[in-house]
Amino acid sequence: MLQALYNGLSGLLGFSKDLDNIGNNISNMNTPGYRGSSAFFENNVDNEGSGLSKEFTNTSEGDLEQTGTDTDAAIQGQGMFVLRDQNGTQYYTRSGHFQFNADGYLVDDNSGYNVAALNASGGLTDFSITPYQTLPPVATTAVKFTGNLAPGDTSQKVTGLQVYDASGGVHSLTATLTNNKAVTTGSWLVSVTDESGAVVGSGEIRFDPSGAITAGYTSMTLHLAYNGSTQAVALSFGTAGAFNGTTQINGAASSIGGKVADGHGVIGISSYAYDDAGNLQITYTDGETKQGPQLALADVADEQQLQLHEGAMYVAPPGLSVNYGKASDAKFGSITGGSLESSNVDLTTELTQMIIVQRGYQASSRVLTVTDAMLQQLYSATGGGGG
Repeated sequence: MLQALYNGLSGLLGFSKDLDNIGNNISNMNTPGYRGSSAFFENNVDNEGSGLSKEFTNTSEGDLEQTGTDTDAAIQGQGMFVLRDQNGTQYYTRSGHFQFNADGYLVDDNSGYNVAALNASGGLTDFSITPYQTLPPVATTAVKFTGNLAPGDTSQKVTGLQVYDASGGVHSLTATLTNNKAVTTGSWLVSVTDESGAVVGSGEIRFDPSGAITAGYTSMTLHLAYNGSTQAVALSFGTAGAFNGTTQINGAASSIGGKVADGHGVIGISSYAYDDAGNLQITYTDGETKQGPQLALADVADEQQLQLHEGAMYVAPPGLSVNYGKASDAKFGSITGGSLESSNVDLTTELTQMIIVQRGYQASSRVLTVTDAMLQQLYSATGGGGG
């Protein structure tokens, strides 16, 4: 009969621990990337009560939820994100709640640990946007003119030609075209001045009787001096014999204009997003795009051996095999940006299990009560309760 006491007590302890596990699952049902755990009862040796087996982690995927935050990421399929602290210790998680810190590193929003990326050789490195935060300035090399020059006009001006030097400085040029028909039919003299009015270049363009620009007079080159260096800027007025640039058409009003073909100052980031392979696709304010770092994913040989660290982060015990790779490659899943994987805890299942635990606890408690009553009866029957 004494054994019944121990059996009932082991049931109480087991159900209490199981309830702790259920409570932890429920409390983390809104923790992104959290994986629920469960344990099963097993018979102790020689039928001496019961105990809980080792906890098992539910490795099924949680649902994806859009967050609208570009730096968030979720994995559809196999793999885990890799985080690294300042000591180089690695952690693994399905939670992709990330953001860039002040130094340009992608970090886990909860722990502050650096998110790992893949380097050129397939190894791990910190995911940093620092080399991509701006585009360096590019000097202007070409300006293209289009439109008509009326033969009867004396002159035309094209203002507001914004050109960039090699350091990103912007300079405004003005092109003045003067009709030179008194000297040569179809001839226009071109003079270019800077902001101060100083002439920085001059040349001549000519048109044939049809109004198309003439070969040998289709362009001119400026040699501009900025910050101690010289840059060449080609002014193009069209293709000889064609009407795709500047023309001189009788009966048409003057409409000439100029457009800077290239060059820019320092360009900042407009937006970024992950592609399916975990590459950060960066869009700059001028519309240019570049591919940034790529998220690293880990494949753990046996996820049941991972040890929960905190939140939804896990550490690998010594000897556990971990392989690294990229999303959408081989066994790894794809990346969905602007989303998070929710917890895989099923509240209905947990509440059902809680009822079962409650009934089991009550029954184990009843075993103790009945056993105690029987022992008391036995004690009384043997004279233990006599005066």
